[in-house]
Amino acid sequence: MTSFRQLEANRLNALRSTGPRTEEGKQRSRLNAVRHGLTAETVIPNLEDAEDYKAFEATIIADYCAETAVARELVLRLASLLWRLRRATGIETQLFAMEAGAPLDRERCHLVDQGQVARADVDFQRSSRQLSYCFIRAARVDSAVFERLNQYEARLWRQTVQILVALDPIKQRRA
Repeated sequence: MTSFRQLEANRLNALRSTGPRTEEGKQRSRLNAVRHGLTAETVIPNLEDAEDYKAFEATIIADYCAETAVARELVLRLASLLWRLRRATGIETQLFAMEAGAPLDRERCHLVDQGQVARADVDFQRSSRQLSYCFIRAARVDSAVFERLNQYEARLWRQTVQILVALDPIKQRRA
């Protein structure tokens, strides 16, 4: 337990702290709490495209005619959950590729040059790969990277099902 004197000393020290001064330092410090990115509610800056998320969210919103504030919040939550499930799938794919030693990016870029894969798909693969490296670094503590990923994915699915059940009457009314 922290004593009152130590608490006061901590507060005084915090007042003297200036934090990062450069724009680069400020951007970096915003990500201090991000360990692997899987549980980030929405877009991870520098790794995911905010416009992709907005388009994804708009698609989910279009599926439901949310007439109340509660329904709208549920739909927004559903979009966030589905985005994170998509992120988890991308990370899992990249983890298997890294374990197998198969670089997906080179293969995808070749397909893009031939016009067979959309640019957004390549960007998603690249961000998934970066997130996978973050996830591996975070998992070095217990080395159970796939178990941890599976736990996160199971939690996301449970929450998604709960939201879908809550939204079902709304969708029924719309039909």
